[in-house]
Amino acid sequence: MQKKVTALSVQASIVDNYDNLSDALKSAADFIVNNGFEVATRSLRSIAAESELSPSSFSRLARALGYTGYEQLRDHAREELASSSKHLTAKAQQIHDDADIPFLPRQVNACVANIQSLLTDIKEEQLEAAVDSLVAANNVTIIGSLASAGFADYFAYLTSWFDGRWSVAGRNGVTLASSLARLAKNDVLIVISKAPYAKRAVLATAMAAEQGATIILITDSHTFPSIKHATHVFIQKIESPQFFSSYAATLVLIETMTGMLLARAGTPAVDNIHKVVENNQQLDEISHAL
Repeated sequence: MQKKVTALSVQASIVDNYDNLSDALKSAADFIVNNGFEVATRSLRSIAAESELSPSSFSRLARALGYTGYEQLRDHAREELASSSKHLTAKAQQIHDDADIPFLPRQVNACVANIQSLLTDIKEEQLEAAVDSLVAANNVTIIGSLASAGFADYFAYLTSWFDGRWSVAGRNGVTLASSLARLAKNDVLIVISKAPYAKRAVLATAMAAEQGATIILITDSHTFPSIKHATHVFIQKIESPQFFSSYAATLVLIETMTGMLLARAGTPAVDNIHKVVENNQQLDEISHAL
């Protein structure tokens, strides 16, 4: 009897079943996750040719995920693509239609509401527990892909002023694979990811969990495919008149956690910041007003 498809998305279904797939089906799954548009719009024969995998691999994968066959999986992928495209297009169209209405007040009001919701959506003890894990960690690695990449860099930049244990995976010559390989039980992985969720963030979360690392997930919904692997989950509201998600609340959360870490680190951290300021002056890194 065919099992019922329960995943919220094709990607979520793949992540939930990935460990139980054969090597051949994992290769097919990797291609689907990394080529969502092509899967939704092209024929099975075309997908098989491009991936250099047999059509039967994709058919067997579809059944392993709970679909009746590849056609049902492709239909599901098409529905997801259409829904995502319509959402972004509709919001972009709305911006155009409301061109005569001042944008700044709408954007500010939406961001303020998102930030304000942090006070009710995040419990203080939840935040304290996540910061405790960061304080106790041997090393802290951050992953941020697509629109989240810049926020991962910013988080690491802030903490670099007083804490040398932090690094950003997949940036500045450090590959994601090598960063994940070094994770151990006493390490923390911070994942910043908003819809549409990047494949590398989803799979890295599951891989880090297998290695015993503590995972802090900063996201926008309980539908993040690998959410079950996270130790600490922080979900922020992202509403905005803009066509894309707002990161205002995420930015406040990052800065809050940085402040809490600095407070915990005490005098040595303050001294280190002072030393960084002195070094910046000696290196002439910062422009001085005339």
